Amino acid sequence: KYKKGKDWFARYAVVLVVHIDNCHGCKVFGYTEIERDYDAKEDKPRLRLMNEVYKVAELYLAVGELLEDRDIEIHLDVNPKEEHASNAVVKQAVGYILGVTGIRPLIKPEAFAASYAADAGARKHWYS
Repeated sequence: KYKKGKDWFARYAVVLVVHIDNCHGCKVFGYTEIERDYDAKEDKPRLRLMNEVYKVAELYLAVGELLEDRDIEIHLDVNPKEEHASNAVVKQAVGYILGVTGIRPLIKPEAFAASYAADAGARKHWYS
């Protein structure tokens, strides 16, 4: 989250990690988007966090059929621990993804893609 003039903006990193097989690594695809952030409370960024979740569901719906022959996991960048702001949307985020995709998403600390791929992508602002 950053301020530009009087307005706040959020940078969203959306990542798709496709494992080739168990011993040949993976390919990382993704993109970043910058959007105005309308969250009123800095310590409870519900709207911004759920926007991330909506973007993940949108990506799944766009490419899910292409990956029918693969095991699919969805990793969300939310943490159930109360000391983390993302705790505020854990149930809502998990329920939304489960309802839209039929897949129970992984959350931190089990959601390694959210911890590594998306965080790295947000720093780089691009993927190949």
